[in-house]
Amino acid sequence: MKILIRGAGDLATGIAARLYRCGHEILMTETEEPMTVRRTVAFSRAVYEGRAQVEDIEAVLAGNMAEARQILSEGNISVLVDARAAVREAFRPDVLIDAIIAKKNLGTAITDAPLVIGTGPGFTAGVDCHCVIETKRGHTLGRLIWEGTAIPNTGVPGNVGGYTIERLLRAAGDGRIRPTVSIGSRVEKGQITAYTGGVPVYAAMSGIVRGMLQEGAMVKKGMKIGDIDARCELSHCYTISDKALAVGGAALEAVELYGRMKGKYGLVILAAGRGLRFGGDKLSCLVHDKPVYQYMLDKAAAFSGVEKLIVTGNERIMEAARQMGVTPVENREPEQGISWSLKLGLRAMLEKRPGVEGVLFCVCDQPGLQAATIQKIWNRAAVRRGRIICAGHEGRPGNPVLWPRAFFPELMALEGDVGGRAVMARHPDRIDIVESRETELRDIDRKEDMEEVWERRWGI
Repeated sequence: MKILIRGAGDLATGIAARLYRCGHEILMTETEEPMTVRRTVAFSRAVYEGRAQVEDIEAVLAGNMAEARQILSEGNISVLVDARAAVREAFRPDVLIDAIIAKKNLGTAITDAPLVIGTGPGFTAGVDCHCVIETKRGHTLGRLIWEGTAIPNTGVPGNVGGYTIERLLRAAGDGRIRPTVSIGSRVEKGQITAYTGGVPVYAAMSGIVRGMLQEGAMVKKGMKIGDIDARCELSHCYTISDKALAVGGAALEAVELYGRMKGKYGLVILAAGRGLRFGGDKLSCLVHDKPVYQYMLDKAAAFSGVEKLIVTGNERIMEAARQMGVTPVENREPEQGISWSLKLGLRAMLEKRPGVEGVLFCVCDQPGLQAATIQKIWNRAAVRRGRIICAGHEGRPGNPVLWPRAFFPELMALEGDVGGRAVMARHPDRIDIVESRETELRDIDRKEDMEEVWERRWGI
């Protein structure tokens, strides 16, 4: 797959190395002046050296997209100076990984690629990315988070060789850095290791210099400029760290999981109900200044790599769907019941994607449903092939429901106002439930349900 990595520091390099060694195509973006302390194990070094080798992998600086493509075709990793990762429009990656490690999101959106991965604090899975990788050292390092956030930044570096704050070298003044020691050098506590803006920087501990910013980099007082390792293993200065490999392993897990889903599933939104119990067009009612139908369209937008359809007879919904890349399937006979909408959606999906392995059916009146829940259904389907996967709460199944291909004939045989629950009732042993919050599963049937929305009991 084509993978775009924002950032080319040491953690980003660990990610790139693991993915590259599994045969993926890697394009990395960086700033004009990278501030990578562990630069001997970072592809960001290519920005000012032209190329950078880390272990057995080489990254080469490209001046433009055409050069980047040539570098990729030669089997190397390509690095572009592009702080905003604007190249994603031309590169059109399968996966975008934000590995800037800025402790905040600097512009990555969940719609930037079919799979978007955030690393460390500053990202929320299901909101601005599909999953987050935990980067804090400890028991949870390298875990994939499919809903929620990583551990917040504490400001205290991780423990390496029994030291935390002491192992960092920080600028003593504003200005250019002039190191007095090299990466790999042994230093003693109290020794001058660099000058920043002409002010000396002293080592707070003895050990080996594992990282140091390049000479001439512009720094500000208090900024991290170097790293001392008490373990004094020279090889650690020139090989990818355990932390970077753990983070890279998590990225590889997410990418491989996506590879099992890519192009194999479709999404159908059902929005053709007559609203008899509601007494009117419930889907056009406003919830927090947004029509009900827009909530599901917004969630669908998070899955750019999935074929998406919406079954409806509402012209306004059709137009809104088209603008968001969702194909309308017209239903002018809603009186035929939910089975008719199911069959229209399934038939249209099979026409567009004949080999589809499964279809996720969502209803359009669940404004509290989260994109993270949809993602977890995709994930479960990727490893539990042939199962009916649905959202649910405390063992009770609900919507959405992902139907594997084996059940398509039974869905097509439904008649009247009978939905997929009739098929599920015949196959209770084939159902997997993805646990969700109760508020996510609530749908709008009556006007009283809208009152609950305004009372903010829906989690939106």
